[in-house]
Amino acid sequence: MFKTVLFPIDQSREAREAVDVVTNVVQKYGSRLVLLSVVEEPPADAPSPDPMMSAEVVAKLLENAQSLFSQQGIASEIIEREGKAAFTICDVADDIGADLIIMGCRGLGLTEEGASDSVTTRVINLSPCPVLIVP
Repeated sequence: MFKTVLFPIDQSREAREAVDVVTNVVQKYGSRLVLLSVVEEPPADAPSPDPMMSAEVVAKLLENAQSLFSQQGIASEIIEREGKAAFTICDVADDIGADLIIMGCRGLGLTEEGASDSVTTRVINLSPCPVLIVP
């Protein structure tokens, strides 16, 4: 049913909590797992750099996640992209033919406008496939 699962990750608690759900779905359906992290361009007026805007931090995050899944006997592919998180997640889902996106309920991409304009909400509205949100 879910041949390819996309798991966008950041450094949030919600992303870490989604790992168990991703593991269960991938093992149950024998899915291909693709881990994605997005490096965002910092705004010119950003007071302090966001860790997710560092390519090195994102690469290490993806390596750690891949290792974690490997310990569970799950092979995974990693993709690192630059861009706006929600749009990039949906573009990658379309590019890889994802059957499901699994993500945390909030992530680090909560915008100034609040939860109604979070990365998660944008992904739900733009996604080319079903999205499973882990609370």
